[in-house]
Amino acid sequence: MFEFNITAKNKRARTGTFTTPHGVLQTPIFAPVGTQAAVKALTPAQLKDLGGTLVLSNTYHLYLRPGDDLVAEMGGLHRFMRWPQPILTDSGGFQVFSLSNTREVDDKGVTFKSHIDGSEHRFTPERAIRIQENLGADIIMAFDECADPNDLEYIKKAMDRTHRWAERCLKAKRRADQALFAIIQGGIDPDLRAASAEFIASLDTPGIAIGGLSVGETKDQMHAMLDVVTPILPENKPRYLMGVGTPEDIIDGIARGIDIFDCVLPTRLARHHSAFSPDGRLNMANATFARDERRIDESCDCYTCQNFTRAYIRHLINAKELLAGTLLSIHNLRALIRLVEEIRGYIKEGTFEDQIPGLMERWANNAQRKSEEIETQRTN
Repeated sequence: MFEFNITAKNKRARTGTFTTPHGVLQTPIFAPVGTQAAVKALTPAQLKDLGGTLVLSNTYHLYLRPGDDLVAEMGGLHRFMRWPQPILTDSGGFQVFSLSNTREVDDKGVTFKSHIDGSEHRFTPERAIRIQENLGADIIMAFDECADPNDLEYIKKAMDRTHRWAERCLKAKRRADQALFAIIQGGIDPDLRAASAEFIASLDTPGIAIGGLSVGETKDQMHAMLDVVTPILPENKPRYLMGVGTPEDIIDGIARGIDIFDCVLPTRLARHHSAFSPDGRLNMANATFARDERRIDESCDCYTCQNFTRAYIRHLINAKELLAGTLLSIHNLRALIRLVEEIRGYIKEGTFEDQIPGLMERWANNAQRKSEEIETQRTN
């Protein structure tokens, strides 16, 4: 049911297919984030039209509102949100540790307070699996513990706990139609990352996730950890780099053997009037676009770029029209989906390594700013 086939390689980069109950995913792939069972500002039809195939939703948020039991009663996430293609849910681990200021961690699980109303809740590995089984996503995540990347002593404890929790998640899992990915932790310590990769690779899971990156470390540190981890991982399982999704990060990640990416950045930037562009990130509220008849990206095939000028989008922003967020979200998401489509073609041709310098130059100046690196993980 969850077969992964590599169809072409170019050094460490690879392209292939990952079969799920709701469709076959072409990898490498970028997954738009629909935290609360909706990709912000877009309908499912619009998401499909721009090339979306895999959508990520958030276990923590859906557990709190509307409740996983209600989602199950409504037929599961696919039926509830009217998305017939594959869905991935995280375990809620990152949100428990990033959104709750009051939490107590022990070897059995985490007690935390809701960021919505302050009510107290408890997640264990078994509870995280039950919630995700109620939600019914195709790909689900083991419950893990995220830790401050600068606290080496605690990172080791959190990594060991994450490993034990992964084993408990495997034992708790009951649905055969869901692929459980275990998560590699270890901060930015190469020895811990290697140890975590070896342990997680030894588990009987159809895929592997790499967590605890893009949470404040430098790009060089993230790349160094990927260089440690990916050579250890089995070739026959897809690799998911959690929460990473600038154009430059996607290019770098694919070059290091990553297959799946997700990030809230495209839609979050859209809500803040920013657009991905080969000219760098554009602030579409800028007065310089008032009479600009060009598209955001003249080479882009998205609905926004095929129909609207920069001047019109700036007008929508100034008029506080909701359409601005929709058009910018369409463009930003399509930019990343089109990028991975293009890279898949280069890998099949065996030319991706040669194309990397040109791709990086084209997408320069679209990187996340330091102040956004953690915030984009927390909100959609």
